[in-house]
Amino acid sequence: MNESTNSKRYNLEERSLEFARRVNSYVRKLPKDIPNIENGKQLVCSAGSVGANYIEANEALSKKDFVMRVKISKKEAKESRFWLWLTEPLQEHRKEKDALIQEVTELMKIFGAILEKSK
Repeated sequence: MNESTNSKRYNLEERSLEFARRVNSYVRKLPKDIPNIENGKQLVCSAGSVGANYIEANEALSKKDFVMRVKISKKEAKESRFWLWLTEPLQEHRKEKDALIQEVTELMKIFGAILEKSK
């Protein structure tokens, strides 16, 4: 693997970590009603899993293992977007929700492109 590819790989690790941190911050600001609490818990789990699985992909023992972990990262990103859609933030946090949805959609596309190149 050349240095450029290696750099991109770690940038994506950092980007997915930052996404999870932003989600944690967002969930802390949600109104504390039952749907937001339950959806927020699911969101925190799936958002963290995006990056955790991508890190695992980068430590994969085989190409098959790498592809499986990237597929899981993409699936967790898609799940995160679902939980984001279900959260109901205060009016002042709606732009933050929209930005998180945009970011996770971009992550899904990146993981999809990685999978296409791995065929």
